[in-house]
Amino acid sequence: MSSWDAVRELPLEIESYMLEPLEREVARDFVLRRTVVVLRGRGEEGRGEEVDYDPQAQRRFQEQGGKLPLAGDHTLESFSLLQAGQIEYRRWGIESAALDLALRQAGTTLAERLGREPQPVRFVVSTRVANVPRWRELYPELRFKLDADADWNDELLASLVAGSRVETVDFKGIYRAEFGSPPDAALYRRVAQAFPEAWLEDPALTPETSAALSAHADRITWDAAIHEWSDVEALPTRPRCLNCKPSRFGSVKRLLDFYDRCAEEGIALYGGGQYELGPGRGQIQLLASLFHPDAPNDVAPAVYNTSEPKPGLPESPLTIEPEAGFRA
Repeated sequence: MSSWDAVRELPLEIESYMLEPLEREVARDFVLRRTVVVLRGRGEEGRGEEVDYDPQAQRRFQEQGGKLPLAGDHTLESFSLLQAGQIEYRRWGIESAALDLALRQAGTTLAERLGREPQPVRFVVSTRVANVPRWRELYPELRFKLDADADWNDELLASLVAGSRVETVDFKGIYRAEFGSPPDAALYRRVAQAFPEAWLEDPALTPETSAALSAHADRITWDAAIHEWSDVEALPTRPRCLNCKPSRFGSVKRLLDFYDRCAEEGIALYGGGQYELGPGRGQIQLLASLFHPDAPNDVAPAVYNTSEPKPGLPESPLTIEPEAGFRA
């Protein structure tokens, strides 16, 4: 039985819904806004999180409170089909809430339905380079995912290599606008040589950068381009490993089919987050615990998403204790 077959026929009764705004200052002068989708039925609540980074998109979504045609008797599959026109982040917020509600109405958990046992989740911390020494001082065993920058000179690279335990370096070559970085063959070559065991994520491939990474092609991994299995088939070469951000997939079916296909093809996975402020963080940690627990998962507890390192935080591996539904 496929993973989707294990949940697709779950009955889902929705009587009402509400949209709860969330916001948090995650860096100096940067307030992140999110929306929690709450579906209600038969005395239960299902919760999901919409993670669009555009505050205007979040505002427009929140203005639709009470106007969306969500109520009714469904199966998880029929409800998913009704959401096909939604943008991926919004669809994930709605469908993850539906999965949570359907499982709670059935009195079961996602782990039980899939026949999988949650495992402790190994995680890395995605942070600014300036914070690495302090994080390392507080948590000597902590591992990192870092965004490469053209300012990384040989001296800085040497300081990062010295015991920093960098597992993934993100080149941001697939992103656009302010989130992206241009191709830089010299930077790619320096990084690949400095971190001979790290995954090299989302390079912008040009003749020059491809040549710089030719000896390290088996360590190239992808994130921003991956929204379903067909995106893997479109890659220039078959990867050994991929970053899986559930909210990018939109539908629960698309995500579960992706997990199954990667397992069949022997492609390893590690999880990624989207600065979730609400239930979405626990959900991606739960998925990591079920499908790829012993990986450099970028799903650290949300308390790590602070501007300054602090003591007393949960350390890796993270023990996952699922609640009823799609929650951890």
